[in-house]
Amino acid sequence: MQLNQSSESEELGIDALSDLFHRYLTGLILAMVVELGEGRAADVMKGLFRRQQGERFLPGLKKLGLSEEPDAVACAKYHFLSNQVGGVSVAYIAESDTKAWIRYLPPRWIFDGTAIAAIPTQVARAMLWGWHANSGVLLGNPRLGFVCTGQTMDGAPGLEGYYIEEDGILEPEERLRFRFGESCPAIDDGVLPKLDTQQWPNERLNKAARNYAMDYIRNIVPVMCEQLGPLVAQGVLYRTGRLIGMQYSESIRTTLGLENPAEVLGALFRAQGDEVSVRENEITQTTWKLMNGLEAESLPGWMDGLRGLWEGVVSVTSPDLRLDLLDRLDTGGDCFHWRCSAISEPSKY
Repeated sequence: MQLNQSSESEELGIDALSDLFHRYLTGLILAMVVELGEGRAADVMKGLFRRQQGERFLPGLKKLGLSEEPDAVACAKYHFLSNQVGGVSVAYIAESDTKAWIRYLPPRWIFDGTAIAAIPTQVARAMLWGWHANSGVLLGNPRLGFVCTGQTMDGAPGLEGYYIEEDGILEPEERLRFRFGESCPAIDDGVLPKLDTQQWPNERLNKAARNYAMDYIRNIVPVMCEQLGPLVAQGVLYRTGRLIGMQYSESIRTTLGLENPAEVLGALFRAQGDEVSVRENEITQTTWKLMNGLEAESLPGWMDGLRGLWEGVVSVTSPDLRLDLLDRLDTGGDCFHWRCSAISEPSKY
């Protein structure tokens, strides 16, 4: 299907935003390891995956038609299908109704690029404690646990392991176990289910990949505030965002085919699904889809941290550019009102 100019611009914006949030997530993990230590970074990762699971797992099982499958098999299929929609390479094989393997193949999406070399084992394990160890709890099956048989950062060719339903009830510390002497049976990729291209055209897949990346940022922000405290979290979010925004500013502007800072930001905000208008050097954003539904938890520091990402993107376009936030949707205003202006100009903020 031929895309019109408006649709093509929307697709480019979604691609740019997906990449930016993806790199921001990886950057935040690395920044926490360096600035705060692997223990606190692991706490955030466990909280992030537990929160993601709480939002997505049970509704996802129903949506994917897995509710009637045996628990171990349903869990493995869930990881395969949900990650496939998000563009992440995962394979699975069911040995029986009570034992089903999954393998996350390199390149590991969450540890983007060369970042894989800097991720401590403790941080990677925390992801499993956050989600995989808790699946049986959410399913009301205290005999269901997960056994990890290999991790990428330990030199294994991917993260692999299996869900298993034991004969007896598992203690909390037994819900995740590590057995590196076992290995996943051969998986025939040819027999794995494929997405229906009629139901999942490229446009829908691109939006799903954007939502996948947005969900991680949506959930890591409140988890960081809870685990680290709002001020520490705000600092890490801002500093990391500014660096990531600067690092990928050129590729974003190239993807969008735009150079004007206000137009670049407007395109990225629209790609989030927000209502946005741009007039000269000012952007009015009347919705915040990224944090929609989290108003009861919202702290002003959330945007104060995230704005570093947007500052980084536009700051590269001019050495004397400043990004002001003149009005705030998160503190009772009608909109986020942004202005790109020269540092020499007086600020209204």
